[in-house]
Amino acid sequence: MRELSLHVLDIVQNSIAAGARTVDVIVSEDEPSDLLTIEVADDGAGMPADILRSALDPFYTSRTTRKVGLGLPLFRDAARLAGGDLCVESVPGHGTRVRATFRLSHIDRAPLGDMAETITVLVMCNPDVRFRYVHARGARVFSFDSQDFRRLLGDIPPTTPALAGIIRNIIREGLREVQRA
Repeated sequence: MRELSLHVLDIVQNSIAAGARTVDVIVSEDEPSDLLTIEVADDGAGMPADILRSALDPFYTSRTTRKVGLGLPLFRDAARLAGGDLCVESVPGHGTRVRATFRLSHIDRAPLGDMAETITVLVMCNPDVRFRYVHARGARVFSFDSQDFRRLLGDIPPTTPALAGIIRNIIREGLREVQRA
């Protein structure tokens, strides 16, 4: 995948397939430490130890529609290529946490991509899931909580197409503020 946001989309889709009702996506840019961290945490079914041990094996998948599972191994490879790594923690019945680190300045680090679009798609396509997105850069922090947004909607259905543009704009504006030097 050319952009890290597409890895996030893939990991979150796994969370939803595992029954997550809440998914946190946290992006942290720590310039003094030259570190980009992307974390996806959910309250889904979690994985037992034997499956967790196999989760980073590209020839293992819990899906029955194909014989390989490339999402986590490719995300790990992207992190390692950029001087970082990936770890997965999971507790059956309590959820899973995927944390990838990258050297911010590494020449081989894939671009973050369009996180506003990624989060918007997730919110619009999964109206029953709560998404919390936090993006920090130094002391500047932007956060978006789909539950708070839905509360503001009142009687407007959360899948109303016009809302996609509003969500996307809220996130893009927040990210511009975080990126401002």
